[in-house]
Amino acid sequence: MSVSSKDLRSPLSRARGLGSAKEGVQHFWVQRVSAVALVPLTLWFVFSIARLATGAADYAAVEYWVSAPSVAVTLVLFLIATLYHSMLGVQVVVEDYVSGEGAKLTVLMLSKFVHMIAAAAGIFAVLKVALA
Repeated sequence: MSVSSKDLRSPLSRARGLGSAKEGVQHFWVQRVSAVALVPLTLWFVFSIARLATGAADYAAVEYWVSAPSVAVTLVLFLIATLYHSMLGVQVVVEDYVSGEGAKLTVLMLSKFVHMIAAAAGIFAVLKVALA
């Protein structure tokens, strides 16, 4: 009977630094970084929309506003950061509260699909208005 070096390691030694999902620390930090990025982007978005609402906020005014290159780029960044942060948050909730591996996998895949479709549609809409 041979004993491999893997058998001599304790369970704590094998799991050290990995966490239960083997990637929890990275997920935690990516979610925090996206949250920090959302602070200035959300403030910019809220103040920009509020400023638009004080004037004549008809379609032409919003179209003119979105057509500015700096606004279009910032809107795309806001959409990407918001939907990515949302996707990470939904993933945590699903992993914590959905029981059953099949259901969990299905909900996670559906969530990622919906977030990707929303991102693509939002970016397409901004670019269509900005480049028209």
